[in-house]
Amino acid sequence: MYSDTHFHFQKLTDDDTDRGAEILSAMVESKPLFALDIGVRSDDLEERLNHMAQSLDSIENKTVRAMAEKFIYFSAGIWPDVDAIHNRWNEMETLEEQIEDASQKGERFAKKIAAIGECGLDHHWNPSNPDARSEDDFDDDTYEGEREMFQMQIELAKKMNLPVIIHSRDAFEDTLDCIKNMRYDNGIIHCYSYGLDEARAFLDRGWYLAFGGAVTYTKKSKLYEMEELLRYVPEDRLLLETDAPYLAPVPLRGEQNTPLNISYTYEFISAKRNITTQQLCRIVDKNCERLFKL
Repeated sequence: MYSDTHFHFQKLTDDDTDRGAEILSAMVESKPLFALDIGVRSDDLEERLNHMAQSLDSIENKTVRAMAEKFIYFSAGIWPDVDAIHNRWNEMETLEEQIEDASQKGERFAKKIAAIGECGLDHHWNPSNPDARSEDDFDDDTYEGEREMFQMQIELAKKMNLPVIIHSRDAFEDTLDCIKNMRYDNGIIHCYSYGLDEARAFLDRGWYLAFGGAVTYTKKSKLYEMEELLRYVPEDRLLLETDAPYLAPVPLRGEQNTPLNISYTYEFISAKRNITTQQLCRIVDKNCERLFKL
């Protein structure tokens, strides 16, 4: 399975570590091939590595601990926060330093940096959301800076020969334009939220499309279009994800999400594609092996 999880911890607590150990131990039962702990800030990689190490070390059963550590991987990237955009050169320097430090020989997770991201463009204006996204904040300099920071991270992925985890919301044309500019078609359109025509544009360039729990609560008026899209995506370009702690699937919508809930998304999408959940798991595992060179 491909399952991504965001960690936003300012200070780790015993409860965080215990909960992490509990989730990892439960994940082992389903024998996942791959799970990605995804980055959103330039300076969060070290923090996430430490949290994962503490959670793993809290698993008393050594066999379970070893199995969990085997399937855990990490990405590192900068989500298009306005402050980060305005400080993008320093942000990129920090991001590269954190990746370099984590990749040093002898570090516990030195060979576990599997992707750059999530990075990309977000033009969904909702000032009431926690990120307070407002169109008023996006003057010409911010708009161009957002594109530049995105392209800088694609360039970093290209240099490191890693796939890119792309966040694109209400920004299809600009996202595609940036991708074309960089000439590096290697990665995932994360939490895919566009239609079939947009999917075709990404797929034609070789991108994978990842679907999360949001597909399970598509509005009735849009359900046919969603089902058509889920059937359209080629078998060799399909991935599933959690986006935990967000986007918990039905019947858990509104609750805090964890990787343990991804089975509901597998069940939903396998039914729409008229295959078994086991078949879908094999498809996603194969795609993960190819994309992340497992």
